[in-house]
This record gives sequence, structure tokens and C-alpha cells, in this order.
Amino acid sequence: MKRVTKTLIIGAHGKIGQILCKILAEADNHEPTAFIRKVHQKEVFKKIGVPTVIGDLEDSVGNLATYFKGFDCIVFTAGSGGNTGADKTLSIDLEGAVRTMQAAEVANISRYIMVSASHTDDREYWDKVEGMKPYYIAKHFADKALRGSNLEYTILRPVQLIDDEPTGKITASINPEEVANEISRADVASVIKEIIDMPAAIYYTIELSKGDGEIRRALEVITASERIM
Repeated sequence: MKRVTKTLIIGAHGKIGQILCKILAEADNHEPTAFIRKVHQKEVFKKIGVPTVIGDLEDSVGNLATYFKGFDCIVFTAGSGGNTGADKTLSIDLEGAVRTMQAAEVANISRYIMVSASHTDDREYWDKVEGMKPYYIAKHFADKALRGSNLEYTILRPVQLIDDEPTGKITASINPEEVANEISRADVASVIKEIIDMPAAIYYTIELSKGDGEIRRALEVITASERIM
């Protein structure tokens, strides 16, 4: 009998989050739960049979930990969105992320998967994308906090996200210079599903883009290489 993994998806109402919830709900060895901020968002997940937890990333670590108890894995794919200011970016993408890491530790959850962004460790790159510097700063320091935690993390760093249909193929690398310039959100969601099922991916930071490699195989190749922590 397969072990069922109970995963809490933070940022579930976002595009990647919704696709991931559906993928996991259709798998016989996963039980996803959507962490959402607003009551009206529940209807989206009711339609696909995914339970919800209503909470706020700006809540206390202690309160977040009460929501997290009983889960095996946390997936963080939340973001403040492109219509908010730098202050909200720092509050959600950095401070909100760090609070969930701390809450996961309090709730005795070891597995944590972060959806970050490519080139997040390249400070010179941050100024090349207009208006995105606060986002890269937030992602950089959130990733750094995750690496310094006691969590069994995997950090996924996709390039520019697009809404194309899934291809089932990617490029995965530990070097941001080896990936292409875009990837579909659907393929990122499929990568997350595979990563949840891959203990070998723990403590890896993986750059992602579209490519020619089947997802599972591409991840197996990268997780057989040397970790850059």
C-alpha cells in the first residue's frame, strides 16, 4: 500500500498553486490542502475536491504552526503579486516565507519546497529586470533563510513563467546560465509533484526552464550531481 503524502500548498490560489492542487488531487498517493487567504477562494478548490485552510502569512508563527500540524510537506508558492508595492513584497515573499519556515519547524514538519526565481543569487542581474529588484531581494534572503533552517528543503528556481500548455519536458541545472528563458507554470507544477516524491532532491537548489528532458529523468540527473547549498 502506497504511503499518502499530506501536502499544504501555500499560495494555492495562484496559477501554479491551482494546477498543483489538481495534479496532486488526481494522484492516489497525495492529499493536497490549499492554504488560502480569502473565504471566496474556497469554491475553486471545492470543485476539484481539495480541502482548504484559511490563514494569513502575516499572522504569528504560533498561529501558522497550528494550521500546519499534521502535514508531511509544505510547498511555498505564494507571492504578493505584481500590483503591490515593495513593502508588501517584503512582507509576503520574504517575511511571510520565513514565518512559514519557522512555523513548519514548530509543527514538526521537516519537508519544505520553495518556489523561488532564477538568478536570485546574482545581484548584478537584479537591476536588469525593471521594477523587480525588491522581488529578487526578497527571494534571495528567503532562500538564504531556508538554507539556514533545520528543514529538509528543495528550492526550485524557474525562469520567466508563461501560461502555455504543459510539455512534460524541462531543463534542470544548478547553474542559472544553463537554462533557457521561460517555462510554463503547468510544467513547474509537475516538477513540484515529482520533487515531493523524491527524497534525493533534499538540499538542492534547482534552476528550471523549458527543455528537452523528461521531467523525472531531468530531476534524477541533477540530484545525482554535487549539491550547491
